[in-house]
Amino acid sequence: MNEPLKPTGIVQEELLLWEKGRKGKCGYSMPKRDIESASCDAAYTRNELDLPDLSEVEVVRHYTRLSQWNFGLDTGMYPLGSCTMKYNPKTNDKQASLPGFTQSHPLLPLECSQGTLRMMYELEQYLMEITGMDAVSLQPAAGAHGELAGMLIFYAYHKHKNSKRTKILIPDTAHGTNPASAALCGFKSIPIRSGDDGVLHPQQVEELMDDETAGIMITNPNTLGLFEENIKEIARIVHAKDGLVYADGANMNAIMGMVKPGKIGVDVMHLNLHKTFSTPHGGGGPGAGPVCVTTSLEPFLPVPRIIKKANKYMLENNLPLTIGKMHAFYGNVGVLIRAYSYILTMGAEGLKKASQLAVLNANYIKEKLKDVFFLPYDKPCMHECIFSDRNQKEHGFSTLDMAKRLIDYGFHPPTIYFPLIVSGALMIEPTETESKEDIDRFIEVLRIIANEGITDSEILHQAPQLSKCRRLDEVQAARNPCLTGC
Repeated sequence: MNEPLKPTGIVQEELLLWEKGRKGKCGYSMPKRDIESASCDAAYTRNELDLPDLSEVEVVRHYTRLSQWNFGLDTGMYPLGSCTMKYNPKTNDKQASLPGFTQSHPLLPLECSQGTLRMMYELEQYLMEITGMDAVSLQPAAGAHGELAGMLIFYAYHKHKNSKRTKILIPDTAHGTNPASAALCGFKSIPIRSGDDGVLHPQQVEELMDDETAGIMITNPNTLGLFEENIKEIARIVHAKDGLVYADGANMNAIMGMVKPGKIGVDVMHLNLHKTFSTPHGGGGPGAGPVCVTTSLEPFLPVPRIIKKANKYMLENNLPLTIGKMHAFYGNVGVLIRAYSYILTMGAEGLKKASQLAVLNANYIKEKLKDVFFLPYDKPCMHECIFSDRNQKEHGFSTLDMAKRLIDYGFHPPTIYFPLIVSGALMIEPTETESKEDIDRFIEVLRIIANEGITDSEILHQAPQLSKCRRLDEVQAARNPCLTGC
């Protein structure tokens, strides 16, 4: 017998859709059929799928409720480390919604697609100017996809030269997807330890760089938030063995307008448009991870390439050394439009200012909190600062406890326990758009939480207490996930 209902006010809860659904409910009205019906021999039909029957209003309320449970940059500060949720100016969405873009189709004749092709061609030119590279493909659909394109270019380059290369050097401060991208192309990852100052040293590279090594994948600035100041000498060592230098450009938001990777020895790099050029990200996509190369590697870029002939934009597929297609049609054009709009809106000085403010904000946080949290590398950082919970462990609480407690104070937690070379890491990346007032409040809350842990660590162990869900058993969830939806 159900318990009697009690007054609760407006609570944003709901039953599972399978519990709400009732046979016969319909969320849409089909128009009257004007052709003869035909049987469907498909493996799965609507009747065979385990989908709830719901009305239109129930579907609308379901998705509206989900959106109200969600937390994003439009809700509050999102200091989410190297996977930055950078603020997306709404004007960029407006440009991407223009009818000339939204009503186009990749199968249209080139004559009907000149505006879209021009936009993509000019975006490539802007990215070349910003990075100092010589050619760009916008095709890769995300950062890791851009990495894969880069490693395929490494492979194609050495194969074209009849050079058998089996290894890739990867520092311990590189992004975690780098070894996976190398492995997918048949390379064995060779780890390199960073120095005590948090950056890579040339002698470490020289000891490992040999005639079987295809090159190095280096993240710069690295995952410790530090600029790899020896990059030019490292590139010289790698090039001396006919190797290539790959730069993971995920952290370009720290150096945009101040450093051009193509001018300091980089041969291939990708860009995460959501981290640097303010395009949407999250929930699985869509995304964009353009890959940029030097002139000698341009023949290996994915096809089709956008070219301009006699003031007409065309797609070129006849490139014999290409690594092939990386994406259906050309890429996620709606994301590219937003990046194009962002670059034009900001201009050269605005882009440079964005990086300067991102670096300023991160260093401000570092200086304001280094008396509370242990700072593994006490030196100027770039776009992010890395603390650890060494000072807190003796009082019985950890990075995880503090991250969960931040939710009670209305902040999304930053990245924790990454990079792996810092025990109990707390990675904070504010980006450039947060105001000093919001950053000061974030700093104040972290200081309050650290003090709470000293006076009563049980408060932190039980956090979060004010969120929709309490702390989950993450180990159990990972080992026994519920994937059925019920």
